[in-house]
Amino acid sequence: MKKTVYFFLAAAIFLFSTGCGEDNNNLINGLKIDEATQQKIIAEAPVLTPQESILTMKAEKGFEVKLVASEPLITTPVALNFDDKGRIWVLEMQGYMPDTAGRGEDIPNGKVIILEDKDGDGIMDDRKVFLDSLVLPRALCLIENGLLVAEPPNLWYIEMNNDRAGKKILVDSAYTVGGNVEHQPNGLLRGMDNWIYNAKSAKRYRKKGDQWLIERTHFRGQWGISRDDFGRLYYNNNSQNLIGDYFLPALGAWNENQRSVAGYSVDIVKDNRVYPIRPTTGVNRGYQEKVLDDSSRLVKFTAACGPLVYRGGLFDSTYHGNVFVAEPSANLVKRNILGEEGYITGGKQAYAGREFLASIDERFRPVNLYDGPDGAMYVVDMYRGIIQHRTYLTNYLKDEIVKRGLTTPLNCGRIYKVVPAGKKVKPVLMPHEPLALVNLLKDKNGWIRDKAQQMLVDGKMVSAAPGLRKYLEKPNDPVTIVHAMWTLEGLGILQYEDIVPLLRHPYWKVRAAALDAAASVVNSDNYRQFAAELRQIIAQQDTLTAPYIAFQLHCISAFDQPVADTLWMEIAGKYPDNRYVADALITNIEKKENIFYKKIRSVYPDTNLAINRQFEKTLDDIKKNESGKNLELLNKQFPKAAQVYRSICKTCHGSDGNGIASLAPPLNQSSWVTGDKRKLIAIVLYGLTGPVTVNNKVYKAPEISGEMPGLLNNDELSEEDIAQTLSYIRKNWNNNASDVTKEDVLKVRQRWGNRQQPFTEEELKKW
Repeated sequence: MKKTVYFFLAAAIFLFSTGCGEDNNNLINGLKIDEATQQKIIAEAPVLTPQESILTMKAEKGFEVKLVASEPLITTPVALNFDDKGRIWVLEMQGYMPDTAGRGEDIPNGKVIILEDKDGDGIMDDRKVFLDSLVLPRALCLIENGLLVAEPPNLWYIEMNNDRAGKKILVDSAYTVGGNVEHQPNGLLRGMDNWIYNAKSAKRYRKKGDQWLIERTHFRGQWGISRDDFGRLYYNNNSQNLIGDYFLPALGAWNENQRSVAGYSVDIVKDNRVYPIRPTTGVNRGYQEKVLDDSSRLVKFTAACGPLVYRGGLFDSTYHGNVFVAEPSANLVKRNILGEEGYITGGKQAYAGREFLASIDERFRPVNLYDGPDGAMYVVDMYRGIIQHRTYLTNYLKDEIVKRGLTTPLNCGRIYKVVPAGKKVKPVLMPHEPLALVNLLKDKNGWIRDKAQQMLVDGKMVSAAPGLRKYLEKPNDPVTIVHAMWTLEGLGILQYEDIVPLLRHPYWKVRAAALDAAASVVNSDNYRQFAAELRQIIAQQDTLTAPYIAFQLHCISAFDQPVADTLWMEIAGKYPDNRYVADALITNIEKKENIFYKKIRSVYPDTNLAINRQFEKTLDDIKKNESGKNLELLNKQFPKAAQVYRSICKTCHGSDGNGIASLAPPLNQSSWVTGDKRKLIAIVLYGLTGPVTVNNKVYKAPEISGEMPGLLNNDELSEEDIAQTLSYIRKNWNNNASDVTKEDVLKVRQRWGNRQQPFTEEELKKW
């Protein structure tokens, strides 16, 4: 690797008197690098030291970047957790893409390490290996006296004793089933409601004594997940800036027939423009028109990941609740500003034409962002050349990697923190006394509040109950109230009497949280009282909590179905044209959709009403799933195809072939699948860029990802494998089309050769 930049970089940099992020293309991180040095860094992509890499970063005015850890202390970090001592538990994915063919990915060289700053200077100086010999580990989470670690396909809980790994307990043998490294569950975010949520997953987890609970939830995102002060989740996929939920995460995932629920997986920030400060030709589809601009810089997100709702309390208050998003392909971190109108959340980019943080160092690869105990924003930098997995790696990007020697080294990695310029931050050590932890629930730093709640729950500190209940009575501190309520719930001592006053709280988010927590306390003794409370709220026309009431009818139906059904009709009558309420109601009536639809149509025959439209959508989804196919027989007939579908196709198109919101359209009953097989082969080999019409519906970004990548350059799949896979999907679900043969695939390859451009719908129609 060329390191010639090292010897003159220092000489080419001099102190510049103005602040960080000044509007000057040559001003980077408060220092000025001459034009020749910048161009050399851009052209050659040399391996820079952490200090040199910081000099190539341009931060927003008023902020600076500080080093926290780097090689040889860490290598290829992808995720981290802080413990109560301020130490950092880091997950190292050393096996990711050793070369462009991915050779060696199955070597068990992944690790969980503990980093500590023993001399108190803010830079980690001690490394301890907690767990090694892992294959591509991807997520971790500290809980009670142990650590959750995701190592595909398993989710493990590792008991610990004095920082040493103890008993290894299998929590879920199917945490990641199928998918490649870019498309497997991750995150393991401890939610405010004491459940653990994930990206690229429809499962949530909770430790109850020695048992692990696993429940279905909404499918969310791709890589990285975060939450706001009240527990709502935010995530994204590689081409979308920010996706999120309007409602709390525990609700509305009960009806398997309902493919999507309004208010979940919403495109929060629709602007996907990015503004790199260097040419970014080393992106997977940089050869395509409009992927790069006239200056060869990425136009839109292609690797959005690691979103963070900033709640650290260290930045100015205008940054509180902003969502930052990492883009490793463009070497930057974006800032988004959110706004609310009732329960509807929307957002916009903080700036046009610039970013919160950007670098000219091509190896700067921010892959995850975190709030820290000190209030800083922590940036996990994988610091490497290759970040595109081999499954979709194009020949174009392979050439770019070779051209600038990006394959090696593989032993780098950095953690940085972004802080207000000139502001000194101190390490935080959490107390262990119950009362002290209760007092921290009102801290301005969200990380400290979260950790205090988690330590109270993990430590089973039921003696904290009186202090927690006092917080429930503070009308002007909604965030602390909700923390106290969920802490009581996590301790197993939340009472129905605790939530009743909160159902009448003047701040609607407290009322919503109380309705959410009701599932933990409503029982056969009090469900009638709860039903009366709901009826009173309905009568008051509390539109902000109406969807929450509709979601929580299952708390009553478990004990008295007729009462729940009566309330169901009352809510529907109050809000027949509110699609969020409509979908919330439908979540409660799995396998009874037709019955309730007839009831509604008899009272509200107008088909344009939201409740009727949402019913029609759900009933249509039910019809699509009534295939009657013998999947076991189909899997035996096409064994390789079943494997390929699980590892590559399912992650975007779903196991039922009906597509996944914000990712891909359906394959089930798609004319592109069952029609001219030459066109289907061409799509799979060369890719398809949207928009695309499926079953008379136009799919385009952001409803789906803007492009399906082709498999032409995937060396692991032969023509026979591709033929078998296409035969498999042409005969699956409600499809019933002819086989695709190896010869069919070869003919299409011969027709189009080494074409790199994906097809458009218009091109294929003309064929």
